[in-house]
This record gives sequence, structure tokens and C-alpha cells, in this order.
Amino acid sequence: MTIKIGLLGFGTVASGIPFLLTENGEKIEAAAHSDLEIAKVLVKDDDEKNRLLAAGNNYNFVTNVDEILGDADIDIVVELMGRIEPARTFITKALEAGKNVVSANKDLIATHGKELISLAQDKGVAFYYEAAVAGGIPILRTLANSLTSDKVTRILGVLNGTSNFMMTKMVDEGWTYEAALKTAQELGYAESDPTNDVEGIDAAYKAVILSQFGFGMTIDFDDVAHKGISNITPDDVTVAQELGYVIKLVGDVQEVASGLSAEVSPTFLPKEHPLASVNGVMNAVFVESIGIGESMYYGPGAGQKPTATSVVADIVRIARRLNDGNIGKPFNEFSRPTQLAQPDDIKAKYYFALSVPDRKGQILRLAEIFNAEDVSFEQVLQQKANGTTARVVIITHELSKTQLANITEKLQAQVDFDLLNSFKVLGE
Repeated sequence: MTIKIGLLGFGTVASGIPFLLTENGEKIEAAAHSDLEIAKVLVKDDDEKNRLLAAGNNYNFVTNVDEILGDADIDIVVELMGRIEPARTFITKALEAGKNVVSANKDLIATHGKELISLAQDKGVAFYYEAAVAGGIPILRTLANSLTSDKVTRILGVLNGTSNFMMTKMVDEGWTYEAALKTAQELGYAESDPTNDVEGIDAAYKAVILSQFGFGMTIDFDDVAHKGISNITPDDVTVAQELGYVIKLVGDVQEVASGLSAEVSPTFLPKEHPLASVNGVMNAVFVESIGIGESMYYGPGAGQKPTATSVVADIVRIARRLNDGNIGKPFNEFSRPTQLAQPDDIKAKYYFALSVPDRKGQILRLAEIFNAEDVSFEQVLQQKANGTTARVVIITHELSKTQLANITEKLQAQVDFDLLNSFKVLGE
């Protein structure tokens, strides 16, 4: 049996699919119980079509998506165009036409996944997207299948390679944020507009998807608080190292008594934590559960071959189910009502860096503000004065999101205090 595939887009990831089908064809065919054939490829226009043909790509390139969606012989549509539109429209039409769909589009799945998953169920077809989270790491299928008997309580992840590359340079080599961003852009890791990567938006999309697979809850993107790395200074990095921490941009999804909490933020990780050693453009997902305890899944979060490997794995799974006659099972079968955590229930230690007047009594004033919210200090450092001000660093004991908001508001209300930064600290 030959299963025909229609590709939407032929960029970096899509062009890695033929490589795998050629280099690992015997294993793929055995796993799929079928021969897989790329039947048609959608490209933007005739200029792109002619360029690809001239480069030696011998495929049936088309410029109208209807040539793929209306082809009854095509069983699987693979969307690798990126962005919300026209990908959302094309996937919707593919599902409505009874096509099985594979995508790596995290932005789309995080914001419109609920409706697309529902449509796939209604049409009895498959909609898979392993590559949407952490590229080459098979974390979604691991959560859905291998950990199906385990109860996940928390997922921590270094989920964005660009920001992690930058933080590695800032931590290991003392670079400024600006220098790290410039190099990331020169190397092609960061876009000319790096907002999605450096402000935690990309990682927040992935946290939405991880919440579905780890906890069975479908949350909205707006439910994921996100804060990026652009305000991290060399002083923050130095203090973290002195106190035994490494700063990483971490996605954190956890279930507490009142429900699910999801956020992305710069986090002080103890140097001995497994995520602290995830450097460069690599990704990792750290899972806490009642059965296994702690496990970490590490690998490249992007790139042509790693991402294409996850895409082809989805294609193989669909092909296998087409042969077995059980197509239409959802990618993730774990689902329960969504319940968001209350701010009083979400607790962590925090780092505060402040500029205060260089005179007696300032630590006492700070202690009174924190004590009024029933928050105590774990560590306090006063750094060398600079003119008329001094820099004070505080690591607190655990406090709730409610207490954090109240303390932040009170600190910002002090006309002679300047709150420079505040970050979550992962407890040991």
C-alpha cells in the first residue's frame, strides 16, 4: 500500500522530510506498513516553483492549495508553513475534506488547537503535532503514551533555543543581553524581530500544549503569564552565580490544590538542577510525577532534521493507523475540565534586586514591607554603594502570587526605592 502525502510549504523543515524518507526508508516503511510518497508540494508562486525545480527538487510543485485538498489520493496533509494564517484556513479545509493532518505550528495549535482537534474528531481523522513542542524531543508522545499510567504534577522546561543560547552566553561569558541578541541574530537563531523568543511568547505557546498532554487541561494562551529575558543584567547573572544559581528562561506548568498554573519566566535554578546544564540552543523538559519521580528529556528544540524526524514519526503513526483501520483516535486522549489555580495557591521563592538610598535603616524598611505581607528573608546581600545609592538583593522564603503582587506594589510606591528586577527562584 502506498500512502500519498501533500506538503504545505517546502522550507527548512519540509525539505528535511525527503532526506529521512531516503536515508531511513527501510525502517520507516516497516514501521508504517506502507510506502510513503510525497505526491504534491504547495509553494507560494511560480518563481519559487521554478527556483526549487532548478535546484534539483523533483516534486510536483503546485501553487494552489486546492490541488492538494481536492486530490482524493492524498491521505495526509503536512503543514509546515508557520504563522497563523493561511495555515489555519488550510488545515481547517484539509480536515473538512477528510484528510489527516500533521503540523509543527505551535503558534496555531496553542491559539486555535481546541477547534482544530474538535474538527478532526468530528471528521474521524488524525491531527498530530509532535514537532510543535521542543522540535526533536518526542515529549508529547511520551506524555500521552509512556507516562499514561503516571500522574504528572509539574513540568519544567527550557523550551526556546534562541533565549537559551543568549542566556548561556550571558551566564558563561558575561555577555550583555544586547551582545547576546546581536550574535543570535547573526547566527540565524533570532529573527530580526526577536520578540516571540526573548519575551517568552514562544515558550508560552509550548506551555499551553504541554498542559494538555501532561494534565489533560486545555488552557488559553492568555492564561500563561510570560516574562522574557530582556531586562536581565550582568549584575543579576553575577549575583545568581555567587548564590549558587543559574538563570534560565523556564516554562513552568504545575497542578496545585486549586487547579493548574502555567507561566514562563526567568528563573534562578540551583546549579545542581538538571535543567541548569542545558546550554546553547538545546531544549529540555523536566517532568515531576508520582510514579517515576523525576525524569528529563533533552535534545535539539529546532533545526531541519530534528524537527523533520518528529514530523515523519507522526506521518508513520497515521499510516500505521490507516492500515490498521483505527484512524481518528485523538493524539492526546487525556482530557478533563480545565481549572485554573488561585493566586494564593501558587507559591515560590523570589529574588528581588533593588536600588536604595545609601544610608542607615534601609534594610529595616524593606523588612517591614515584606513582614507586612508575612514574607521572610532567606538571604540578604547589600552590594557596594554607587554614589548615593546601594544595591540590595533579597532571596525570600516561599510566597504566593498574591503576596508577590502586594509586595511589588508597595516597593514601587516607595519614591526612593527602585525595584530593578524580580525573578522566581526554584527551591532546592
